[in-house]
Amino acid sequence: MIWMIVNPTAGTGRGAKVGALLDGILTAKGVEHKTVYTERPGHATELADEAAKAGAESVISVGGDGTSYEVACGLVGKNAALGIIPAGTGNDFIKALGIPKKPKEALDWFLTHAPRDADCCMLNDRMFLNACGTGFDISVLDYAEKAKKHFKGLIPYLYGVIKTIHNFRSVELSVEADGKEYFNGEGLVVAVTNGQFYGGGIKISPEASPNDGLLDVVVMRPVGSKLKLYSYLPGLMSGKVLTFPETTHTKATEVVVRREGMRFNVDGEILKMDEARIRIIPNGIKIHY
Repeated sequence: MIWMIVNPTAGTGRGAKVGALLDGILTAKGVEHKTVYTERPGHATELADEAAKAGAESVISVGGDGTSYEVACGLVGKNAALGIIPAGTGNDFIKALGIPKKPKEALDWFLTHAPRDADCCMLNDRMFLNACGTGFDISVLDYAEKAKKHFKGLIPYLYGVIKTIHNFRSVELSVEADGKEYFNGEGLVVAVTNGQFYGGGIKISPEASPNDGLLDVVVMRPVGSKLKLYSYLPGLMSGKVLTFPETTHTKATEVVVRREGMRFNVDGEILKMDEARIRIIPNGIKIHY
């Protein structure tokens, strides 16, 4: 039995259309399934937990990264596997897993790929799947959220990047990796990831893998000028961030980022904290990929 959890508001309403389309395809194929729709933040977690307890073998998330995260929260430690159908704005985690971007192709992928173990992560007391961090990307998300009302896909994030280049100032913080100080000073970007992409397609951690049992830590120091930062954009989008002289990279199982009053991005949601303790949970969830 498959449960499909649909976020109807994902992708400015695209989630509802994709959910209806896929429900019809599963019915036509004779696949036993149950389709349910989220009604509020956190509801997908409740529905995923209900599905697992009801004996569902797999639970499909139809929405964006936020929906996948909520569904995954309800499945960690349970036998049901996660399936992901992109219908949101960012859809970053599917890129690390190789899941197709088009919903019908992603459904075919789900039906033909058996569940495999994948890593998930903890940030303080909450789970996440893809990436977290602070600095430049927080400002990008702020601007992108406003632009999502008018544009879809990568455009809101590109708009956010351009606006941030003109307005952002680096922040003082410290980073600890596996119990040792890794960075202390002014940071432009600090990203701690399980997947390779964030921010709607920015390849921030090109060496990350969702099944290697390790977190990837990418720290980028200030580059000196707006013009130079603009010149780095093509490289940032194409995954060359680790070649920048201002960038350092390491892998770890536990990472601590500290800054008083820090705003921290976790899978697209911004939280406020003074200390972010991140750890990997190897093989913490089963996913069709």
